[in-house]
Amino acid sequence: MAYSLTLGTIAFLLAVIWGRPLIHLLRHRGIGKRIRIEGPSTHQVKKGTPTMGGLMILIPVLIITSVLNIANLLGFTLIGRSILVPMGVMVAFGVLGAIDDLMGVKVITTGLMGRYKLLWQVIFATITALFLHYVLDLRSIAIPGVEQKIDIGWLYIPIAVFFIVGMSNAVNLTDGLDGLAGSIAAVVFVAYGVIAFLQGQIWLVAFVYTVVGATLAFLWYNAYPAELIMGDTGSLAVGATLAVVALMTGQWLLLPVVGFVFVAEAASVILQVGYFKLTKGKRLFKMAPLHHHFELLGWSETHVTQRFWLIGILSAMLGIALALI
Repeated sequence: MAYSLTLGTIAFLLAVIWGRPLIHLLRHRGIGKRIRIEGPSTHQVKKGTPTMGGLMILIPVLIITSVLNIANLLGFTLIGRSILVPMGVMVAFGVLGAIDDLMGVKVITTGLMGRYKLLWQVIFATITALFLHYVLDLRSIAIPGVEQKIDIGWLYIPIAVFFIVGMSNAVNLTDGLDGLAGSIAAVVFVAYGVIAFLQGQIWLVAFVYTVVGATLAFLWYNAYPAELIMGDTGSLAVGATLAVVALMTGQWLLLPVVGFVFVAEAASVILQVGYFKLTKGKRLFKMAPLHHHFELLGWSETHVTQRFWLIGILSAMLGIALALI
């Protein structure tokens, strides 16, 4: 754990140091946030805020993890078992998100069409699920209170695809307020880092806390009022990577508990759309995702973020407790 926490600190320092030059570069290139007209009016002040801030998380994590893997290949014992799967997922979903962000800024204001984005997410998730199942031989489910894991065979593959795509989009939907998605993601990664540590997966723990350190550095610039926005570059990659980490621990059934805020945000959108169609125009929430509903109830942006973060901490604590049963 000392090794992993040190890596997290190094990731934080690297990310914070290059955060300011990244912000200047994005501003110089005109890569700024576009605000939806139908969104809360208070968000119009965010227009032009540099987006693609996920690069601040992805690049330090990939550099540190790659260097340690190269050192291992050269015969050193710095990282041990490869964690190329979550690295590959982070890269794939990060590239997809970056394309969406760039198209939203430079070409089409709405970015990639939803169906095409979802298609690529499913493709990447399927490749990952097949690798987890057939290469890493992951095929079981851990149920709280049941001592032995249950082998679910090939059913693991579609379930893994669902979790990866679902969590990727859930984090993306949560990324609507300054500091919200990043702070919740950091908490959930910490929780799964603890679970992985208790299982003895020390190299996965090292990767997880490297992500945590870089995410905390991003929050340094994303705290209200944000100087940098995560964008799809970060949200899609962080969400998908989080799902893969949960799958690698075998405690993926607890992901809706540990990541309750993300699940609630995604569920609010699904419920809003479904209710709107069933009632032919009525709304279940004032606005979806859920954080906008509370904004329109009169909560300030910082109140929503801090209260959701507190709920996220409690959810993570409960998830770890269930993993120990």
